[in-house]
Amino acid sequence: MGIHRQQILAFFFVALLGFIDIRLNNAQTLVPAIITFGDSAVDVGNNDYIHTLFKANYPPYGRDFVTRQPTGRFCNGKLATDITADTLGFTTYPAAYLSPEASGKNLLIGTNFASAAAGFDDKTAILNHAIPFSTQMQYYKEYQSKLAKVAGSQKAASILKDALYIISAGSSDFLQNYYLNPYLNKLYTPDQYGSYLVGIFTSSVKDLYGQGARRIGVTSLPPLGCLPAARTLFGFHESGCVSRINSDAQQFNKKMNSAAAQLQKQLPELKIAIFDIFQPLYDLVKSPSDNGFTEANRGCCGTGTVETTSLLCNPKSPGTCSNATQYVFWDSVHPSQAANQVLADSLIIQGINLIG
Repeated sequence: MGIHRQQILAFFFVALLGFIDIRLNNAQTLVPAIITFGDSAVDVGNNDYIHTLFKANYPPYGRDFVTRQPTGRFCNGKLATDITADTLGFTTYPAAYLSPEASGKNLLIGTNFASAAAGFDDKTAILNHAIPFSTQMQYYKEYQSKLAKVAGSQKAASILKDALYIISAGSSDFLQNYYLNPYLNKLYTPDQYGSYLVGIFTSSVKDLYGQGARRIGVTSLPPLGCLPAARTLFGFHESGCVSRINSDAQQFNKKMNSAAAQLQKQLPELKIAIFDIFQPLYDLVKSPSDNGFTEANRGCCGTGTVETTSLLCNPKSPGTCSNATQYVFWDSVHPSQAANQVLADSLIIQGINLIG
């Protein structure tokens, strides 16, 4: 990154922090609530309450979190969305919807419906015994009723309108379903499957809008071909990232951007942003030392090449690193807290129009 670009980003970030500071002087948080749907990138513990292999409720997950305990997050510490919540003024995080904490006044700051190994395609979740996206949407309707009982219908409607909605899905659809499913491979090209997923995304946003949502942030696919697990499973003839998988992710991201632009035209009050996490994470993998990292080819936990569930990343995993801040990835799929900080810095800049 050139000095000139660094200076521009630094100036923008200082201006942004000033804007946030002004807003926080007039309100406790920049948005009243955060409501989250999706997969393991944003799951804060829902999978702890269902029968699935995809759990993160064992050490060493959570070892660098504030409580030094596993929280159900697939990370050594905070997710990018946690760090974003910190920036928006939240002092506690919206609870996993299936947890006992998701009740009473805790519901006023939102909730989290995400489930590790879920995707836009319900068949992805069913295959992995996760919470299907359609079920997460049903839970949102339940949440609205619960919120109205706590806050009253008028206040609840205001919270739902001004809340920040976050959607993170698609990675599991490709990595844990499409690429491993010969039937899907024959039925769809990657491009066609991507279009199918984007159709589900589009109808879901329209559904949320019809129920009062107005501020929606959606994460793009990351560079899937650079994830250590993808390199282990699919990169037999490549020394670096799996280029065809990255290409599929980029094509999908273009479709998401186009769909978001169409939704913006169709739904007049909608504020929507597609958060590009492909490029920032790709930059970390390609030039880790530029951002203070030393390892981007494997995760911190265990071998760092195949560990994607708590069955493989656990207290007895051999070789788990002592300092995760040097690693771009925590396990073979998920970024470390240090990498999530870089992603969160990018997200808050990209999403400024959602909170303005």
